[in-house]
Amino acid sequence: MSDIRADIEENIESSQEKYEDLKPELSSKIEWFKDQKIGVIFHWGLYSEAGIVESWQLSAEDNWARKKPWRNDLTTLRHDYWQLNKNFNPLQFNPNSWAKQVKDAGFKYMLFTTKHHDGFNMYDTQLSPYKVTHKDSPFANNQNADIFKAITNAFRAEDISVGAYYSKPDWHSPYYWEPGSSPIGRYASYSPLDKPTTWQKFNNFVSGQLNEICQNYGDIDILWLDGGWVNSDNNEYLDMAKIVPQLRKHQPALLVVDRTIGGEFENYVTPERKIPEELPNKAWESNIPLAKNWGYVPNDIYKPFSEILETLIKIVSLGGNVILGIGPKPDGTLPQEAQNIMSQLGKWLAIYGEGIYDTRPYKITTIGNWYFTKKQNYLFAYLMPHEHDITLNTLDLQSEQPVHSCENLATGTNIPLHKNTLTLPASTTVTAIKIKF
Repeated sequence: MSDIRADIEENIESSQEKYEDLKPELSSKIEWFKDQKIGVIFHWGLYSEAGIVESWQLSAEDNWARKKPWRNDLTTLRHDYWQLNKNFNPLQFNPNSWAKQVKDAGFKYMLFTTKHHDGFNMYDTQLSPYKVTHKDSPFANNQNADIFKAITNAFRAEDISVGAYYSKPDWHSPYYWEPGSSPIGRYASYSPLDKPTTWQKFNNFVSGQLNEICQNYGDIDILWLDGGWVNSDNNEYLDMAKIVPQLRKHQPALLVVDRTIGGEFENYVTPERKIPEELPNKAWESNIPLAKNWGYVPNDIYKPFSEILETLIKIVSLGGNVILGIGPKPDGTLPQEAQNIMSQLGKWLAIYGEGIYDTRPYKITTIGNWYFTKKQNYLFAYLMPHEHDITLNTLDLQSEQPVHSCENLATGTNIPLHKNTLTLPASTTVTAIKIKF
């Protein structure tokens, strides 16, 4: 899981923060979040039409994103990219089909990109004409033109919790990249210290959009804020102390995830494309794309299901959640490779999910190739694929209670213990044992 890109931001110091005093509804919501374990995040926007690494090619300093440039020079690239709103027309988009597939895959919550850094809004904002519902968009008259609304309604109908990804920076906004300016990178094209009035307009714009999302789209469980340089660098600070309380008037138990920032508005921590070496003190969620990229790129390289599964087990055994990334195609369908992985995941979780959902880490997270979770009076032991017989001495579990029984989750059969030791034969797949104390 080491597909490191130059857009990945880390803040190890903030990940070691502990919670300050939390209101009861927020404390309960964090425990709810820990129960969910598996989510999906969809990166979908104009970049799928271009088939490039999300909207990063627009940023002059981010040369890593233009190893295979969409256009030969940046000026042409930006001009042509901004015009993609006139081409984006996902006529095969079926939110009910997405929701059904996600449900069958075993995902418990979903995040959707309401807007990436390019500023194109995938919902019916009233604060920008650069949106999928504007008359310039050929999709504007479709019954699902307000894509975020169609998504949230369909997913709630399948009892899947919903959240909104939102990019704090907005490269299309005249209050962030001023018209006629030449921004050198991902930051605002001006210094907020030199132009406080312009920055205040941008602050008001962001606040207004976040209130739209939290007021007009039903129950929102998670607000996932991306673009970590805003609120941490270059004097680009939004008035979060005013914005978040406004949002929670509409969504009292809203989890706000101001990624990599730390403090009271990063309610859980989001290590990207990895299992953290130092476990966060707060609740956490490793976010990992199924392919190399978050958004749709033709001929992308997808991870094998075995890698996804082993990563999921390791993260959950450590007490984290996993959110897996899928990039829908420009026509509105999900890539077949992603569908295949979801199908495999759903079949596996239908058998073994009892030891994944609603669990907490055991005091011993690993013994050799064994990984453990706990729930009530049960311990779930997951054994990675192995070429030879493997034993587990239950005394090594350091339980204060004796083991009552061991059950193979796949077959439901009892596994006998000989002198406190169970033995499993070689297996090319993950084996799971339910241990009752």
